[in-house]
Formats: sequence, C-alpha cells, structure tokens
Amino acid sequence: MAKKLKIRDLTLRDGQQSSFATRMTQKQIDRCLPYYKEANFYAMEVWGGAVPDSVMRYLNENPWTRLETIHQAVGSVSKLTALSRGRNLFGYSPYTDEIIDGFCRNAIESGLGIMRIFDALNDVDNVKSTIKYVKQYGGIADCAVCYTVDPKYPEPGFLQKLLGKKKPAPVFTDAYFLDKAKQMAALGADMITIKDMSGLIPPRRVATLVKLFKQHLSIPVDFHTHCTPGYGLASVLAAIVAGVDIVDTNCWYFGGGTGAPAIELVYLFCQKLGIDTGVNMEAVAKINTQLRDIRKELNQSVFGTEKPEPQPFNPLTDKLPAEIDALFDEAIRAAKADDEQATIDACRKIEAHFGFPAPNELVQKAEIPGGMYSNMVAQLQQLKAEEILPRAMELIPSVRLSAGLPPLVTPTSQIVGAQAVNCALDEKAGRPMYSNKSSQFVGLVKGEYGKTPVKIDPEFRFKICGIREETPYDTSKYQMQPNPELPEAGGAKLAATEKEVLLLELFPLVAKKFLTDMKVKAYEAQKPAAAAATPTAAPDAEAQPAVAITGNTVNAPLPGRIIEVLVKVGDTVKANDEVVVLEAMKMENSITTDYAGKVKQILVEPGQTVPTDAVLLEIE
Repeated sequence: MAKKLKIRDLTLRDGQQSSFATRMTQKQIDRCLPYYKEANFYAMEVWGGAVPDSVMRYLNENPWTRLETIHQAVGSVSKLTALSRGRNLFGYSPYTDEIIDGFCRNAIESGLGIMRIFDALNDVDNVKSTIKYVKQYGGIADCAVCYTVDPKYPEPGFLQKLLGKKKPAPVFTDAYFLDKAKQMAALGADMITIKDMSGLIPPRRVATLVKLFKQHLSIPVDFHTHCTPGYGLASVLAAIVAGVDIVDTNCWYFGGGTGAPAIELVYLFCQKLGIDTGVNMEAVAKINTQLRDIRKELNQSVFGTEKPEPQPFNPLTDKLPAEIDALFDEAIRAAKADDEQATIDACRKIEAHFGFPAPNELVQKAEIPGGMYSNMVAQLQQLKAEEILPRAMELIPSVRLSAGLPPLVTPTSQIVGAQAVNCALDEKAGRPMYSNKSSQFVGLVKGEYGKTPVKIDPEFRFKICGIREETPYDTSKYQMQPNPELPEAGGAKLAATEKEVLLLELFPLVAKKFLTDMKVKAYEAQKPAAAAATPTAAPDAEAQPAVAITGNTVNAPLPGRIIEVLVKVGDTVKANDEVVVLEAMKMENSITTDYAGKVKQILVEPGQTVPTDAVLLEIE
C-alpha cells in the first residue's frame, strides 16, 4: 500500500498574495472553481491573510461572499483554510473574546474548515481563544509554529572580549520549536504547521524538526515554506522524506519565486518515492490553463508589465529530458542521505530548467524575510535615502535583540525593519537612536503584543515607552467602531449584519468606505427612475476651503494614509505632543508637533493619502 501525503493548495490565497498582490477578482476565481472541485486537494487556502482587506480595498468585493462562493462551488471535496494572527486576527491590537468568537463562528458557518492560527511572537497565550472558538464551532484548529533564525550578531571587539562579553546564546533551537508545538497540542490543536513564511529553513533543519515533531506529537504535521532564498523545493522534499503529513504547494503558474513550490514538481518527487498525494493532476492541468491567462491579466492590471512565467509543463503528458529526470533522482538520493547541499543544488537546477525565478541571494545571506527587505527598500526610496540601507541592515540584529528577539514574521518583521530604518535615519541626522519610533514598536516593547522570546531590559522599555514594567494590552478598554446611520443611503446602518460589524471592527477605514459605497449603491438602485435622475448636492460640496497658512505647520515625514487626527481646531498643544497617526509601510507612526500653540486649522482627514511633506495642520 502506497504511503500517503496530503496537499494543501495555497494558490487562491497565499499564492496570489505572494506573487500578485492579492488582486484576483471573484470572476477570475470562479473560472478555476469547477476544476478545483475535481482536483481533490486535501485543503485549499482561500481566505484570511491579506484577502479580506484587499478584496474590499482594491476590488470593491465582499470578503464573506468570496468565502461562501468558493464553498458553494467546492463543497466538502477540499477543506477550506484561512490564516489568522491569533488574538490579533488581522489587526495590530488584540481583540476581545467576543470578536474572536464572532469571527470564528461566522467564518465556519460560511464554509471554513481549517483555521491556521499563528502568533508573531510564538506566544502560545495569544492563540488560546482562537483554538477554543474554532473547535467549539466544528472547525479544525491548525496551529502554526513560526520558524525564525537567531540574528547574525557582530563579533565582539578585542576590548569587549577582555571584559568577558560574548555573543548572545542561541534562542531558536530545536527544543524551542518543539516546546511551542507541544504547548499548542496541549491546548487542543488538531494539527501543527511548521510555518516558514520567509523561506529561510534549509532541508536538514526541517527534516530534523519534522522527525522531532512526529516523535513527540500525536497530531498531523504540515510544512509551509516559500522559495524566495532558494531552499523551498529542497526543503519540501526533505520534509516529505522525513515523514511530514501535509505540505503546502501552489499550482504551476503561481508556484516558485516568492511563493511556495509548484505541486507539479512535488508530484513528480512523490511518484518516484511511491507516495500517493490523492490529487487529480488532470484537474490541476485544467486549473493551470485558467491560471496562465489570469496571470497575464494580473501582470497587466497590477504591474503594467509581463513578469516572466515558467515554461508550460504537465507532468502527465510532458516527458522530462533524461538529464532533468536524473536530477529528480539525485535530489531524492541526497535528501535520503542528508546531503543538504546536493539536495539544494539538484532542486535549484530543476527549477532553473523550468524557468522559475532564481534564488534571492541577498535575502538568503541576510536571513530576513523578502517582504521585510522590500518594505525597507520602499520606505527608503520614498524618503530618498536609499544610501542608508546597508546601515539599516546592520542595525536589524541590535534592534531586534533590544525588542526581545521577536520572530521575523508579519507584523514583527515590518516593525523591526521599519525601526531599523528609523534608527539609521536618526543616526544620519545626528539624533539619538530611537528618537523616531512607530507606535507599533512602542507597543511591541511595552508588551502589548505578548511575551517576547527574550525578556526586554526594563531600562530600554523605559526609554521607548516611559514605563519599566511589561504591560499587556488591556482588551477591557476596547471600544467598538462607530456604526452610524447613513443619510446618503436613506438612513441605512453602516454595518447592518454581524458579518458587516466584524468587517468594520477588523478593517475600520477600508470597511467603512466599502460598506458606505455598498449601502449608497443599493439605496440609489431602489429609487424610482425619475428621482434617481435628479441630481443631489454632495453633502460637503460647499465645504470651506483652507485659509492661507501663516503659522507653523506639522508636515508628513513620509508618504502614507491618515489613520487618526488626535486634535481639534482650537486645541492647545505643547511641543512633542502627538497630533496625527499616519500609516506608512504598514506601520502606524505617531506624528508630533515641534511647536507649542493653538491648532488653527486641520488640512487632512482620516482615510486620506498624503505625500511626503504634506501639511497636516497649522499651529499659531
């Protein structure tokens, strides 16, 4: 009897998010669904991550409709999977149990089968509530242990060595990851995922962890990785040889590169290993026919250019050249012999033959997530300060260690990366480091995200937060988002159902615009034709224009979106008071005033996007 390996397809969530900025429309997804019903994947990741935000923000679609439509089309053939960040769900702050309860219940009622739950700090306390509610409503709790590596600390200098200073001891050991997995299993996890969203785990390490987890856990083990640094395919092969139960893959045209390995290559390895995936590869070929066209559409609409695609390939009908077939055999031999470099070399040659992107060597050497690196580059390009990138990269280990050595996964990777950039900018300007800090970095150091792997020095916490004691986020002070009636929509409530209320809580600015537009459109459609043709004045058509600026101004230090204005016209402020919260590069930055005085006028409003140096308000 053949060995079994289950396949979780990521194409419709992580696949499109990693390669195409989560821009697949419902119509594009609908073209693939009849074939997904035939494909017989164990699971399909279709929701969570950036999907709920993106479908509202960019596509003007309802996230709940997406989940329900896919479930209606696929039925019970494949379990639908979503990704959530424990108590944070999709935001930056922990939510109350009431919201976590409502979110899990509605997701499962809408067709969700598996919730993959992770915490950016690997703080097990932060996944307890979601495990509880997912299981309570009949879902499968898939708990992810986030893989990360210890920083590459600089060597202590001669004087430091004389004074007995040593490099910090390793934290992210095999024992560390096993302990986290065992804690999650004890809480009721139905499966454990080794989640390597940065693609940093090499074959030998994942093989060791898989064997360790299988030895000590009685629940299935899944392996999730990406191909960015060039380990992905080799590490998936090593995990399969080591006995992993489930692996995550993408369909061919969304595979490799920044995404997970292609199912077609994994299928060929499994054929040679005598392993049955249970996947109908004829149906996968039909999915790929659709995805190839969709890829071209996304390239044009999202990027305005044609990203190179892998050569067309169907493992059922296309014969491998002898030398490539031999590489598959060599990779298997090397994986079984624990010859890591030979496994990597063979797998990279296989991917190169088919035209998948080459490894990102910078990410590989720096051992940071590709998304973290690209965010840092983009932030510095917007600030026209690209020259300090090397220094920002050098500062990552010290910033990360000072902040408690958080794993570099969303959102902590962005928090640490953005702060390293801020520190490099401070240094360049002759300011003390940490003069400029995001509110997320403050929250991380304060303790609002949970317990960090390494304890934070109380004096550093005092420097950043003004307090020495670790202070968890107090959910008892959580306030629900305003849910007004909309005059422009005939008095309809902004959020009329529990699902709409949840959207408003999880994505306040994006959902407010989406729901308002939806309600206004529905109201206009109900009007009689004659009434609908009568033009109506916009509520603020005659809004008072801004008066000439004569006082001091507070300007945007970098481009972003206004989250909140913390003052009103007429308020008295002191120098260094926080006046605006600006979202930039996924971070919320508190903008302070350099001047004391009275707020004369406010020139921005929440939800508005502003460029660098935009005047936010005037103080006289």
